[in-house]
Amino acid sequence: MTKKMLIAEDDSNIAVLLRLYMEKEGYEVTIAADGGEALHLYRTLRPHIILLDVMMPVADGWQVCNEIRKDSDVPIIMLTARGETGDKVSGLDSGADDYIVKPFEMREVIARVNAVMRRTTSAESVNTHSVSFDNLIINLDNYQLYLRGKLVDVPPKEIELLYFLASNPHKVFTREQLLDHVWGFEYTGDTRTVDVHIKRLREKLDGVSNRWMLKTVWGVGYKFELVNL
Repeated sequence: MTKKMLIAEDDSNIAVLLRLYMEKEGYEVTIAADGGEALHLYRTLRPHIILLDVMMPVADGWQVCNEIRKDSDVPIIMLTARGETGDKVSGLDSGADDYIVKPFEMREVIARVNAVMRRTTSAESVNTHSVSFDNLIINLDNYQLYLRGKLVDVPPKEIELLYFLASNPHKVFTREQLLDHVWGFEYTGDTRTVDVHIKRLREKLDGVSNRWMLKTVWGVGYKFELVNL
């Protein structure tokens, strides 16, 4: 699977150079020119790693990092011209995984990206069945659902249905497809079963977040949609 990278950098020359090298490393790269665009693209694309410049218009790198850390542990490497120890500490305290000072050599960036991704892959191998969004964590390994940080009691099929949809944001599934994926090919029940489970989930998820929703696509089925604010 191709890894998606978001580069948030207002210096277009640096951004293009980073994209060139990281695409050679096999990444699918998207560039954001300011902090506001970075947050928008993060919520839309859900990248696997982010290279985040500190000094950007609209919102600086620390603000962006703090906002992302509210609902995700995606790897973040800070890029900045500042080299003082205090600034490095601030970057790491805001939730960054690493910190690279400009000017840098591309070999260093590639090496640090690879190191962070190895650590992340190793950590994910311990628990590979968990997804998280704003105020929402679904852990299929232990069948736990957290809303606003609180554990909520939910029947197994509702957990499985929500996990499947949330693992495929923006993708529309018919009721028959959801029955196949969640209930299994041997299930002989009515497709209205899906509607009932979606209704129950919506009751539990009501008001939890305005950044995502279980959406009905009329005449087709359902999807887990991320909302761009």
